[in-house]
Amino acid sequence: MKKQLHIAIFPWLAYGHILPYFQVSNFLAQKGHHIYYISTPKNISRLPKLPPDSDLCSNLTFIQLPLPPVDGLPPAAESTSDLPIDQVPYLKKAYDKLEPQLTEFLKSSPQIKWIIHDFAPHWLPPVASQLGINLVHFSIYSASTAAFFGPPSEMLHGSRRRPEDFTVVPYWMDYPNNIAFKLYEIVGHQVCMDSDVSDFERAGTAILNCKILTLRSCVEAEPDAFRVLNKIYQKPVVPVGLLPPSVPSDEDTGDENWGSLKKWLDSKPEKSVFYVALGSEVSLSHEFMHELAFGIEKSGLPFIWVVRNRAEDILPPGFEDRVSNRGLIVRGWAPQLRVLAHNSVGGFLTHSGWSSVIEALGLGLPLILFPIASSDLGLVARLMHGKKVGLEIERNDIDGSFTSDMVAESIKRVMVDPEGEPLRANAYAMKEIFGSHELSNKYLAEFTRFIEEFEEPSEV
Repeated sequence: MKKQLHIAIFPWLAYGHILPYFQVSNFLAQKGHHIYYISTPKNISRLPKLPPDSDLCSNLTFIQLPLPPVDGLPPAAESTSDLPIDQVPYLKKAYDKLEPQLTEFLKSSPQIKWIIHDFAPHWLPPVASQLGINLVHFSIYSASTAAFFGPPSEMLHGSRRRPEDFTVVPYWMDYPNNIAFKLYEIVGHQVCMDSDVSDFERAGTAILNCKILTLRSCVEAEPDAFRVLNKIYQKPVVPVGLLPPSVPSDEDTGDENWGSLKKWLDSKPEKSVFYVALGSEVSLSHEFMHELAFGIEKSGLPFIWVVRNRAEDILPPGFEDRVSNRGLIVRGWAPQLRVLAHNSVGGFLTHSGWSSVIEALGLGLPLILFPIASSDLGLVARLMHGKKVGLEIERNDIDGSFTSDMVAESIKRVMVDPEGEPLRANAYAMKEIFGSHELSNKYLAEFTRFIEEFEEPSEV
């Protein structure tokens, strides 16, 4: 009988991090290990509910750490989705202030010998070292994103100093690719960095001090990037797979607006509708939203568009009336996975977040790539454009501007034009990798076994 491990799980305060960490927690708990999932009260309350009679409940303990107040951070904000992007640095400062509470909890729980943690807690390595705890850094990003940022030495004191330095493919990515930022993307991302400790410093420290590094990806999806990572990290890189989500069954009545969406989709021909969602965290300027809307209108195709920003004038005057016979505007939130899984949906106009890309390709849908200037979205868009499973809407490299004609053209090519057929076929073929729960579970099982059997490499 193998020994039960006690493992703490500590994600960054963003929903795109909290959920994959929860998926990994559930798998480890099912394998008989005791998991302590650590976050703030509001984030823990947002997690999917566990069935009360499941074994998971006995192996999963939720540890709620109240988020300390910070000047500039609204009192109710506990995750990036509660904030405009320029206030995210305050959330990072509040997260750093969790150090005393987390240290106290770990001291009172000497059975914990592992922490699976995110990029943000640059202060965790000395705490873990003092308590004899091993660190696993879990990056929820693609392997290509990790490869682009390079070895820890590059992140901590590297040669890339100016935004322009991030607009070229780095020399260590020694295979044909076009994975680099556009200038407006890297400049836009700097808005959410804490001026005291940059994201590069946080991630570099995490990689440098962990015993094992894991990523939300797999070798079948990104073989070249994994080869580069194994070379530049010089430590075990053990992926957890793509963690594809499961589409809720029609019996699951949790989504109040699914009924009306389903009825509308049922009335449309197969693969005729494109779905538009630009993530929950970054809003486009009014000017860009209007240009995008005109492009969607010019495409002439049926669509569902989830508009998060509730401002009345975020869409052009008269737009909703003009498209009412073929377009559906959803204000606020929509059950994205259910919509994408409906057989009337044939493509996805996406901000290129890794989770959204995994959902779409898991269902075999081609992508209309419209990355927003935040995080690694531009890198994911270049990766998918390069794999020919989607088409990136052309934009000006300096200011991100684009035309409605380019939007309409890209939508039509991906959805209906004959020259888009290879994209549609390639995206459909990706289902075998991105949508395979068997493949993902195989990676999760290998990762679990690696931790169970882990032995320190002996000092030479």
